[in-house]
Amino acid sequence: MMQELKHLGNKSEIRYDSPDAATLEAVPNPFHNPSENRNNVTGTVAISANEFTSLCPITGQPDFATIEIEYIPRALLVESKSLKIYLGQFRQQGEFHEACINRIANDLVNLLDPEWLRVVGKFTPRGGIAIHPRAEYKRTAK
Repeated sequence: MMQELKHLGNKSEIRYDSPDAATLEAVPNPFHNPSENRNNVTGTVAISANEFTSLCPITGQPDFATIEIEYIPRALLVESKSLKIYLGQFRQQGEFHEACINRIANDLVNLLDPEWLRVVGKFTPRGGIAIHPRAEYKRTAK
């Protein structure tokens, strides 16, 4: 699976105006082996990306944020370089804070099929108002 990664170790041109879920890549979770998890131990992965930018769809003004992602993985982990490129693709995207966070959460859920996932956007205040949207997912029994 590692040899199939498109971004890690490669110099690729990044488009900063079109977030694309296909940019995201996953790698196997080395700690995921249900048959060996006799004590039902779970853990989380926490990621903080403090260079997120997007544009206000009305004014075109830049919005800056730290994106915090936390999830309980199952078989897959998000590959960090692909995540960095994916988040960078929002730079010229006109989208409200809440929509960005919801899109990121949905794209990660579709990629990873985690037990649980939360994405928080800690946007820098504009006009004296700070907005911190959250999107959360919990896997249901299938």
